[in-house]
Amino acid sequence: MLTWVALLALLGASQAFLLDSFRQEKWDALKVTWNANPFASNAFNSMPRTEADAQKQGFRKISECDTSAQWRGRRYVKGDDYSVVLLFDVNGFIAGMQTSFADNQPSGFPKVNLQPPFVKDGDRFTISAYFVDPSTICTTGRTAADFASQGTGINLYLQKTADPEASVLIPHQESGIGATKWTEGKCFYTMGKHYWYDLSEDMNCDDYFPVFLLYNNGELTAFGWALLTDLSSQRYEHPGQDVYKLFMKTPPKCIFNAGTISTMHIYLTSNVALDVC
Repeated sequence: MLTWVALLALLGASQAFLLDSFRQEKWDALKVTWNANPFASNAFNSMPRTEADAQKQGFRKISECDTSAQWRGRRYVKGDDYSVVLLFDVNGFIAGMQTSFADNQPSGFPKVNLQPPFVKDGDRFTISAYFVDPSTICTTGRTAADFASQGTGINLYLQKTADPEASVLIPHQESGIGATKWTEGKCFYTMGKHYWYDLSEDMNCDDYFPVFLLYNNGELTAFGWALLTDLSSQRYEHPGQDVYKLFMKTPPKCIFNAGTISTMHIYLTSNVALDVC
């Protein structure tokens, strides 16, 4: 019997030719968590993209903008769930996102090779991504007109060191990825074509970079966290080992020894039905 995941993969292959003329070029949304059941309570949840909306939706501020901090942005979380930490600029517009978890994982994750991109955050480890140039977030920020025209952001920057302003700019067009160490993965309907950083079958998972990219119609439309530890928030997904081959051309051998892993898809465009690669 086909699983939901396998059915979605087949559906994507059959529908791609019908939808490949549609493009989602503007980042007009911020949604988290893939689910095979789109009606699940935690499926494709929209996150607030202004500080005012975050406050209305019960998010609380945990830190202010600080140009001397290990990240950039005013940070907001919902309750005590740090799986989604929203970053807003000095004018209250979305500027990035983090995920953060306790530093006492039974798996020992993250290993020292990944510190950074994970930085110590009290009794937690935190990893950061930005949707605008990090150097602007706690200085000028964006105007209302900028936000109206640009949406969620204009580029993806991944913080790979202890210096937020040295964050790495990710190619917006898939055509630019070939000059990097990002490794082509597989296409999956409602996600996109996956790319994994410097992936190889015999790699050491202590070096497994915990971010993946997703391209559709040649444009970067989503990304996600891939954490080799079992985290409890409903925002995280827990793919079984039997589906790794649907996202990676050659999964690393070591990942099959990592136990339960936690991933999170983060969508920057509004219609996942158009994510057919």
